[in-house]
Amino acid sequence: MLVLIGIAIIIAGFMLRFNPLLVIMASALATGIAAGLDVTAIIAAFGKAFNDTRYVSIIWIVLPVIGLLEAYGLQQHARSIIGRMKGATLGRLLTGYLLLRQAMSAVGLTSVAGHAQTVRPLVAPMAEAAAEAKNDALTDDQREEVKAFAAATDNIGLFFGEDIFLAIGSILLMKGVLDGYGYQIEPLHFSLWAIPTALAAFLIHGFRLRRLDRRMAAKVEAAA
Repeated sequence: MLVLIGIAIIIAGFMLRFNPLLVIMASALATGIAAGLDVTAIIAAFGKAFNDTRYVSIIWIVLPVIGLLEAYGLQQHARSIIGRMKGATLGRLLTGYLLLRQAMSAVGLTSVAGHAQTVRPLVAPMAEAAAEAKNDALTDDQREEVKAFAAATDNIGLFFGEDIFLAIGSILLMKGVLDGYGYQIEPLHFSLWAIPTALAAFLIHGFRLRRLDRRMAAKVEAAA
């Protein structure tokens, strides 16, 4: 029962609002000691876990770069580019990004774009600029809706595009489960059957973006 002391430490630490990283480390140390491990073995376990998941932490390297780019006016430049493009509407911009996101995810480039790398510094400001081109008096609620659609477009493009890639984890998981039940199915078949779903997702979300354009235009006409 002593090994469960780690759970109690986590609950108490979060209730007292201590630093989450310190709480988790204290919980791990307490659990390891209660299980009879020495401090060296516990530290070695920390090192092994970090080494096994080191590629997951690569994303954090991108964040300082994004911060520097934003400090030097990345969002303002993105807005100005869209502002100079005639015919660039909010729906068309996000539909183009949806197509790009799905295409890149379908070939395994899932980390090229994303909320931190692309949506916040580029796509959301460009979407706002496209909306402002039709209505320069956007309300706060409308701005939040534009940002929400930009984030949703990224999610949909990634979710329904990545399953087309043969080596994605979900396909390998399904193959492993079915192999365990005696069904031998090649990953290519999973990939091919994901294409109709991806096309349907593109058409449905594209229709929603078109409706967003019309809804924004209707609000402008009502305010005129």
